[in-house]
Amino acid sequence: MRIFAILGLLMAFSLGPATSALAQIKVLTSFTVFADMARNVAGEHAEVVSITREGAEIHMFRPTPGDIKRGLGADVVLWNGLGLETWFERYLENLGDVKAYVLSDGIEPISIGDGPYEGRANPHAWMSPGNAMIYVDNIVRALSETDPDNAAAYRANGEAYKAEITATFEPIRASIEALPEERRWLVSSEAAFSYLARDFGLKEASIWAINADSQGSPQQVRRIIDLMRDNQIPVIFSESTVSPKPAEQVARETGAAYGGVLYVDSLSTPDGPVPTYLDLLRVTSETIVTGLTAKP
Repeated sequence: MRIFAILGLLMAFSLGPATSALAQIKVLTSFTVFADMARNVAGEHAEVVSITREGAEIHMFRPTPGDIKRGLGADVVLWNGLGLETWFERYLENLGDVKAYVLSDGIEPISIGDGPYEGRANPHAWMSPGNAMIYVDNIVRALSETDPDNAAAYRANGEAYKAEITATFEPIRASIEALPEERRWLVSSEAAFSYLARDFGLKEASIWAINADSQGSPQQVRRIIDLMRDNQIPVIFSESTVSPKPAEQVARETGAAYGGVLYVDSLSTPDGPVPTYLDLLRVTSETIVTGLTAKP
């Protein structure tokens, strides 16, 4: 009996520290891009859950009861703001008293431009190399304030991750800067690349301003056809969360190339082309460069 008692004490002591070491905070993000960024900052110290799934269209997302259940018990919530997640604040009401951080805090917003969204900020700020640093810093702050015991780890992980982001962007910047000025156009379905275009010295145009009810109307398509013809723009792209048909129609009518799919709002599944944020940056940027450098 004494032996069993001693064994029991030894097991208790051995299990105690392990259980403590595995204690994690629960981090909830509004979509998959932020979930991956948060995992890189958190390391082993957090469980990170995305409300939306891979491939989801996040602007007009409608949470299900299952989506709400997945968020219960979160210690901290991370979302973009800037009018991106129109559904988020109502979702947050279902989670009770939980601290939410807006990851775009500190970003210098770019206006969407004319049309029905005139004056609104373009919400896709994480597509900028410089802004990505601000997003990571905001994630570090959110996790450190939620879990001060692991703040040093979050800071170290954040700095290492920012270096990876910079290394991912730099070859793409060099490729775009090598293009003649007249070829530096980025035309896509949605105006989701304003920050990337600004940082890389590209002129941006889109069929519609932001994913909403009016996408690819005859008037929108005609305007882009005229723009591409007037400026001899060689290629048009679409995003992974929308139909490519409007962009393909523009390509047919202008004789331009359809350059394929760009990723911005959502990651793919692990076996897909962009399972991480770094993959999203790399694949999207390389697709743009390939389209712009292709011979007519």
